[in-house]
Amino acid sequence: MTAPTTDLSPAPAPGRRSWLRDHSELGVCALLSALGVLVLTDALTMDVDITQRGPVGPRTVPVVVGAGLLLVAALLAVDVLRGGRGQAETGEDVDLSEPADWRTVLLLAGVFLGSAVLIEPLGFPVAGALLFWGAAFALGSRRFDRDPLIAAVVSLVAHTVFDNLLGVPLPGGPLMGVL
Repeated sequence: MTAPTTDLSPAPAPGRRSWLRDHSELGVCALLSALGVLVLTDALTMDVDITQRGPVGPRTVPVVVGAGLLLVAALLAVDVLRGGRGQAETGEDVDLSEPADWRTVLLLAGVFLGSAVLIEPLGFPVAGALLFWGAAFALGSRRFDRDPLIAAVVSLVAHTVFDNLLGVPLPGGPLMGVL
């Protein structure tokens, strides 16, 4: 019978790496801060016509959003440094032991990039329909009899709402002369 062995090696000393791991939420604070500075810089360097004076101009919303981003980043940093931590995902539909579904992510990214490239030559109704149909396909829908029709209707309704009701001009493409 052999005697049990004990591990007498010293425990790793808590160091910089351990501190960063315990405060990883500070990365989100840095990202929010950088985004806030970018939005504020862009808003404050915007060329505004002198005739567009008044309390609410084209700079107002970006300045409010940029300041809000900086405020949220500061409040989150204070909370993290005081010991606050985000809760781990506890959703019943999320299995954290499974790897990420990169196929779906890449398909969605391809669909978004494709629609961004096609919106100018084909117009929003066609590019939007391809976007909605492609996103449904990437997320698992295989109803080829129904999905293209729904995508076309959603795209045309979105184009009509933005273009006619909200006054946001979207490219119509070659089909707008026909429709």
